[in-house]
Amino acid sequence: MNHIINRRKFIGNVSALGLATTLPWMSPFSMASNLKSPSNLVKVGFIGVGSRGRTLLLHMQQTEGVEIAAVCDNYEPNYQRAIKLTNSKAKAYYDYRELLENKELDAVVIATPLHEHAHITIDSLNAGLHVFCEKAMAMTVEDCMAMVEASKSNGKILQIGHQRMFDPMYHKAMEMLDAKQLGSINQIRAFWHRNNDWRRPVPTPELERKINWRLYREYSLGLMTELASHHIQVANWVYGEAPIAVSGFGSINHWKDGREVYDNVNLVYKYPNGKHFVYDSMISNKHYGLEVQVMGHKGTLEMETGNYFSENPPPAPGIMQLLNDIEKDMFEIIPIGGASWVPETANGKGGEKYYEKKKGASDGTDYQLHAFAHFIRENKTDDKYLREGYNSSMATVMGDIAMRENRLVEIPEEYRM
Repeated sequence: MNHIINRRKFIGNVSALGLATTLPWMSPFSMASNLKSPSNLVKVGFIGVGSRGRTLLLHMQQTEGVEIAAVCDNYEPNYQRAIKLTNSKAKAYYDYRELLENKELDAVVIATPLHEHAHITIDSLNAGLHVFCEKAMAMTVEDCMAMVEASKSNGKILQIGHQRMFDPMYHKAMEMLDAKQLGSINQIRAFWHRNNDWRRPVPTPELERKINWRLYREYSLGLMTELASHHIQVANWVYGEAPIAVSGFGSINHWKDGREVYDNVNLVYKYPNGKHFVYDSMISNKHYGLEVQVMGHKGTLEMETGNYFSENPPPAPGIMQLLNDIEKDMFEIIPIGGASWVPETANGKGGEKYYEKKKGASDGTDYQLHAFAHFIRENKTDDKYLREGYNSSMATVMGDIAMRENRLVEIPEEYRM
């Protein structure tokens, strides 16, 4: 099957879903409250109940008006665990195709390894089911587009798992951005660093690739699809558009253990009007952790930790102001070869919390599942959720191509939604 379609047909097909005009914008938090005492039960099947699938299942069990009616996993420990988590009330399957024959289901949640996302999603949509699929969508842009096409042709909802779109802290940041509190934004910088080999213990050698699928190109794009896709989605959300070009470098320079995906990536995405998104990730140093830094001429937001830094903070009181003035005078002008040089160090001034996230507070995962159930019950959604998932996945895949082929990749217009 040829999955490549032209831009006019692709965008027209998305519009044909009628999503943009049928449902006015609702906050994901009001969606959750609207699920109290629902009039009809949504029956959901889970395909893939590993680490992320288990988390989604536990959250879905807390969603009003939802019954987990089926579970599926072809790895025996996950299969048995899913049965236990559902108190043996859900029908259990080893083969997802048998699960899709269950006529009681309204929807499925797909949390399998990446290489299985596209064909399972398309089969599920063709079976008449709504689909929640974990990010990233797929390993190729063509497969991402085919998933959207299947959603359109079957008139079924396809929602991609980007929980930051449902995180109250991120929503507060977007309110500040909409109010122009940061002024003109022309660069976003993000990073996600860990310090571990990303391996999981393998009980027998023949299970190596099944359990450690994230390390092999047949199944995964590594750091790009597992981590970067989250922050690319945020950058697209902030800018309100998808990137038009990307370049970067990737390498395996620490964990030389037979893996095939990079353990160190650095990319620059270019957006319309010269805006940039700078991204890097590695798994051999965790000092800086993860962050998304949105930089405007009036201030900076750190969206993972809820911090705001003004470019022109109010003067410090009393003795602190005096010390700052003395320090400024010491470094104001330093002659070097007859010229003047002012060190552009960080201003060192503390910021303020724009959002204080309490321990155990929602990261958006529960709200996105509440929203999915709400959309199923209404049989309609807002097309921005699929658009955000698609554009993030598209940019993730193109970034990997730029690194593998060591070139600037200009993203074709027909690949942007």
